Order: sequence, then structure tokens, then C-alpha cells
Amino acid sequence: MAKAPIISPDNSTDGSSTTVNGTATGKGRPTPTRKEREAANQRPLVAKGKEAQKAQRDRVAEQRNRARIGLANGEEKFLPARDRGPQRRFVRDYVDARYSVGEAMIPIMVVVILLSLVPNASSIVLILLWAYFIVAIIDCLLVGQRIRRKLGDKVGADKIESGLRWYAAMRALQLKPMRLPKPQVKRGQFPS
Repeated sequence: MAKAPIISPDNSTDGSSTTVNGTATGKGRPTPTRKEREAANQRPLVAKGKEAQKAQRDRVAEQRNRARIGLANGEEKFLPARDRGPQRRFVRDYVDARYSVGEAMIPIMVVVILLSLVPNASSIVLILLWAYFIVAIIDCLLVGQRIRRKLGDKVGADKIESGLRWYAAMRALQLKPMRLPKPQVKRGQFPS
């Protein structure tokens, strides 16, 4: 049983153009065969030849460099899923605008390691280290509450994304220069 030809406005059955009110319509060329279309879509996955491989390496390196710079600058399309969205940006800006107790964790750990070499100071250093951890945890809890309250005022308490407190705490525990995406605000420039 023969199938009826499919006719669309831009594709006549014989590939020729049709006339409507004396003017030619159509695409003006025959429809490519399936073999021609498949051949046009085929391209090697791995470049052949030294120049092609070098060009491909350069292209990949340029894309990677753009993505790295875009991530550092906080461009939305280069951010990983955990950092995307206006609420996450608000959290980043809020945490970056304030001084956090947890920011000093890495330098304090270096001091603790050095003081642990002193025999009589190890018990005092251990007590001070635990006190610092407790203060840092309290600071993280407080910043999480403040951010939820501010976002609740801004977007509504029922529209707040989950996980923002944890996101704020993890960012608050990092040194400011080591944060990714890089801080976009200066100290004291809290988001509105």
C-alpha cells in the first residue's frame, strides 16, 4: 500500500516551488535526501590532524577559562546549581557584607597546631579551641536566622528556599578571599 506524500508549506513533494497569485513560493531548491542530511550532520568526535587537535584544545581551554572567570564573577549561567537563584545571591551578598567569627577558623587552626608543640599550653589551647568552635556555631545559627527573617520580609516566608541557612553557614566559615563565587559586595554593603 503506497503512503500519501506529506506536503507542507515549505516542502512540496517534488522539491519545486509553487506559485500563488503569480509569485513563486517555496524554498527554491530540492529537498535533501536522508543520506545527504545524515552526511551533513556527521563530524568526527575527535579532531583529526595536529592543527585540528590544537584548535580543539584551544577552544576547550577558552571555554574552560570563560567558565572559570564567569564563576568567579558570579555570572548566573556559570554557577553550579547550589549557587543559582536570587535568594542564593542575597545570602552570598549578606554573608560577604558582614564579619563572621568562622572566617578566622583556618588561621586559628594554624596557631593551634603551633601551640600544640608547647607542652604546657596544650590543655589551655584545647579549651580555647572548643570555645571558639561554640562561638562560631552560634554565629552561624544567628546569621541563618537573620537571613531567613530578611528573606521572609522580602519574598514572603512561604517562598523561602530550603537549605539557605546551611548555605549561609558554610559560606560564613570560609575566609572571604577563598569564597567562590567571589564576593560581589564590600563589608557593610548589605543587600536590600
